[in-house]
Amino acid sequence: MRLSGVFGPVAEWPGQDLVALSHEFDAELVVEAYRAGVFPMPLHEAGWPAGTMGWWSPVHRGILPLDDIRVTRSLRKSARHYTTTVDRRFAEVMERCGDPSRPGGWIDGDITRVYTQLYDAGLAHSVEVWTPDGRLAGGLYGVGLGGLFAGESMFHDPEIGRDASKVALLRLVRVLDDGHERLLDVQWVTDHLATLGAVEVDRDDYLRLLGEALDVPAPDWAAAREDGPHAGDA
Repeated sequence: MRLSGVFGPVAEWPGQDLVALSHEFDAELVVEAYRAGVFPMPLHEAGWPAGTMGWWSPVHRGILPLDDIRVTRSLRKSARHYTTTVDRRFAEVMERCGDPSRPGGWIDGDITRVYTQLYDAGLAHSVEVWTPDGRLAGGLYGVGLGGLFAGESMFHDPEIGRDASKVALLRLVRVLDDGHERLLDVQWVTDHLATLGAVEVDRDDYLRLLGEALDVPAPDWAAAREDGPHAGDA
């Protein structure tokens, strides 16, 4: 059943991160969800029926302020060993992010199918990080709507990609930070993201920031894609 009015009035949402469940899952619903401050993540734990999609709006939402990103000396040094591209290998980045051997993996076939559709529609984007000999060392993907970029997942290759996911995030910030006030949503603050400056905001504050960001022009993703490989941005 399609969720009426997306997810109903915010005042009626439960005081927890998981705000709704559904068995329906398509690209249109995902776009509606992001515009409402909600994102999908399937429930694979025991006890949930197969195909149950969870819809989440964290009570304490993680964001990364673009003007407060932290770049350590060691990260600057590490970044020099890579180049970065935008929207060149979306499918491969999703595949690597969804590696079933990763702890806590949640990217399943339905997620891959729908986000690939969003990429084809110009609404999902990837950043790739490459070694000098052309191997994919890390990357990230997410959804861009106006001035919102909702980061979904990132990865690094443990053998060749030390700091590669962080380098991908630095390239993303360069794309987003072009003088407009944009919102980089990271869902939850992890220790990894906290080292880069991610902070938590209350749900109500996030929804206010989201409303402002959706009215901001999107960055020029086509230009970023055609810009070619960049030296690791730090």
